[in-house]
Parts: sequence; structure tokens; C-alpha cells
Amino acid sequence: VLQSSNSLKASYEDWLLTYGLSVSPFHLRWQTALFNRQFYSWGRWKPKFLYLWFSVGMVFGILAMFGSVILLGKTLLQTLTQMLTEAPKAQNDRMLQVVVSVPSSGLCLRAVPGVNLPVSQLTYFFSAILISGVIHEVGHGVAAIREQVRFNGFGIFIFIVYPGAFVDLFTTHLQLISPIQQLRIFCAGVWHNFVLGVASFMVLFLLPAILFPFYYTGVGALVTEVAEDSPANGPRGLFVGDLVTNLQDCPVYNVEDWNSCLGDISEKSQVGYCVSAATLQQLSFPARVYRRLDGTVECCSNNSLTDICFSYSNKLDSHLYACLPARKVIEASKVCRTNMDCHKDFVPSFCVTPSLENQTRLIRVKHPPHIDMLYVGHPMHLQYTVSLSSFVPRQNFLSIDLPVVIETFCKYLISLSGALAVINAVPCFALDGQWILNSFLEATLSSLIVEKHNRELVGFLILLAGSALLAANVALGLWMVTAR
Repeated sequence: VLQSSNSLKASYEDWLLTYGLSVSPFHLRWQTALFNRQFYSWGRWKPKFLYLWFSVGMVFGILAMFGSVILLGKTLLQTLTQMLTEAPKAQNDRMLQVVVSVPSSGLCLRAVPGVNLPVSQLTYFFSAILISGVIHEVGHGVAAIREQVRFNGFGIFIFIVYPGAFVDLFTTHLQLISPIQQLRIFCAGVWHNFVLGVASFMVLFLLPAILFPFYYTGVGALVTEVAEDSPANGPRGLFVGDLVTNLQDCPVYNVEDWNSCLGDISEKSQVGYCVSAATLQQLSFPARVYRRLDGTVECCSNNSLTDICFSYSNKLDSHLYACLPARKVIEASKVCRTNMDCHKDFVPSFCVTPSLENQTRLIRVKHPPHIDMLYVGHPMHLQYTVSLSSFVPRQNFLSIDLPVVIETFCKYLISLSGALAVINAVPCFALDGQWILNSFLEATLSSLIVEKHNRELVGFLILLAGSALLAANVALGLWMVTAR
């Protein structure tokens, strides 16, 4: 039995070796020489251009190394300040938000600016990680071939659930070339990630022009999805394909306007609606007035689904309340802040304001040709449960989701590729920053610090500090996320 088991194990290991596979706990790795010819073709294409390309990348990589330290230092100070204040700022105000990820050189933590990861967007997330890692490693591989370093193969891996990529270079060749040549190779990954991020940003910025023959923009926000539990879901709510043009008196020309209008509505006090004195007298009916626990006033029956308590003032009394049918009052009414906003054609009018609980708003959503949607609740609940697009198809057969897919994927590429560039540039053990720093010190300090072991000691101390800085950001960042 033991002999059979050993034979099976040997056969399994031979099979893995044949196909370039390596399996270990939480880690699956595949390496191949299938793409070597393509890499050599890229590395020998227009040598002068590649020399200039990777020389610019070298300068960028060195600047990125120093810049990443400054950025992480500021982020650490911001995080510590938030921890020490009684009312910390929102997480979106932080310069970097640290989340777990896997860069090309192994497991570490990657900074992703301002990205939350809904389950519905896992595909974008992992695809962007893989593409960013592949582009990163293509940079290293092509630069190595350009500098006459032997290229052994390319591979991809999965650590737990995170994908990544790597290239296998002949270490002896790397050690024989000059520090400047090494810098071109080591900085190429960071440089390519930066270029990928810029390219993705340009696609995102130019997307209206790119899609102009098929989609038009600037006419409203197109509803692409309404969550089942959304307060906007219902017979008089929003439906897929509706075009939102106004929130209250705030015009909506695109998704950014939608978010901006909801933010303003949330921060400002509830607007009122102009109602003539005759209409107010006709629609109002007697109701008992009582105060809620938060101090606001209610004057309608709790069982009513159509009536809302409105407050208003006249010349004699500044605290009057009336229970009114919301739709009849609001439809075709002008929004207002005071009674002065309603004076028109000498018709006595009042500015009646919904008397709602704190943070709750009554919002009139225009989506012609349909009847206006009246929403009562927190504005952010509306924002979180309704998905929209700024792109409206010119033809019915065109997908309303395609521009959203492109937009979302570009945003993930910008965030993740940029994060990979920033983190790999940090002078930290096991990251590109370690090799960038060592080559940089060899290129700049050889005449000042003659002894090699002394230069290595300087590099070790800097790497130790950089690793501690990154680890501190990771630990405090994760603590801030999990503690809330």
C-alpha cells in the first residue's frame, strides 16, 4: 500500500511539473513558456523607443518610491487623527483606504482609493486585479528582454481567491547588468500600472464621445436597476428605462447630478411647496397634533398612506399644521422656502413644509412622461437602491447596461492598477520597492559609501522603516474598517 501511495504521489507530481502547475495550501500557481516568443518579440521591437519608454519608467518609479512613502505617511497621520477625535470624518475623506489584495510579488495589502466592494461587482474587482497584475509583469518581462536578461517564462497564480501574475527571469543575468539597467526592469511594473491607470481614465473621460454614435448624454439619468427592497419600487415608483430629469427643483442631466442633488437635499432642510390659501382650506381636515420623540410634529393618522402633516405660518401664527393629501398638494406646485417665494398674481398663498422626522425628506422625482414619484425617507436610501446611467441608447436594441459595465470596469482598473503602482513602489521587503531601492542606492551611493555591506545596511534600515510604515497603515486601516 505504501509503495502504491508513493507511486501515485510521484505520478501526480510529474503531472503537475509537466503542465507547469504548483499546488500548496491556499496557493495555486501556473507557469508556462508558451508566451516566451511573444515576449521576445515585444522586447526586441524598436529598441530605441523601448529604451526611452523604460528610461521614463525608471524616473517615474524612483519618484513613485519617494512619493509612496510621503503618501503613506500622510495617510497614517490622518488615520491616527481620526482615531483620536471624538467625531471622525467619513472614510471617504481619507487619502487611501486599505484593503486586502495580492500584488504580483506575493501576498500583501493593497491600497484602493475610495472603493467599496459589493458582491455584485466581484467580477469587476477580480478581473481588474488580474489585468493589472498581468500588465505589471509584462512591463518587467519586456524590460528584462530589452536589457538582455534571459526570460524563462510567464505565469499566473491564485492566492486564496485573489489572482495575480509573475515572470521568471534568470537571476544571474539580473545581477550582472548595471544598476541603471536593473532600475529600468524593476520600475517597469510600476510604470506600466501607472500607464494602465491613465489609459483607463482617458477611456472613462472620453466615453461620451466614444459612444456618441450609439448613446446620447446630458438629458437625464437613466434607471438601469431598482432593488426589490427599494422604497422607489412600486406602481408609482421608478422602473428600468425611466429617465429622471429633476429631484425637487434640482435639474438632473446625468448620474453625477443625481448624486449631487441627493447630497444637497440630505444636507439642507426640507423644502416647502406653494399652496394657495383657498386650496389649503379645501384640502385640510381636522387632526390631532402631537410631538414625536425627536421633537418634530405629526398631525396625521399613522394609518394614512397618502396624507402628510405640513407646517406653515401666517401673519398671526408661525406654527400652524395641516394634514393634507401629499400628491394633490405637491403636484404642479412651486418649491419654496418662505411665504415670500409664493407671492404671485396677488393670490394669497402659503409655503407649506412637510413635518417629517429628522433626516427624513419628501422628494419629488420627475421622470416624464410618467407621473412624479413622491419619495418619503432618507435620501441616501434612494441613492443606494436605484442604479442609473448617464447614457441613453439611441436605438431600442442597444443595451442600457453596456456603458455602465465599461464605466465600472474603468473605475476598478484606475483604482486597482493605481494601488498596485503605489504599493509596489514602497521600499518594503518582498515588493518591487525593495529592488528599486537597492538598485537606486547602488547607482547613487557607490562613490559616497565605498563598502558594499555598508550600502546594504543603509538599504536594510530604509526597507525596515518602509515595511513598518506600510504595516502600520494596513493594521490601522483594517482596524478602522472593522471597528465601524
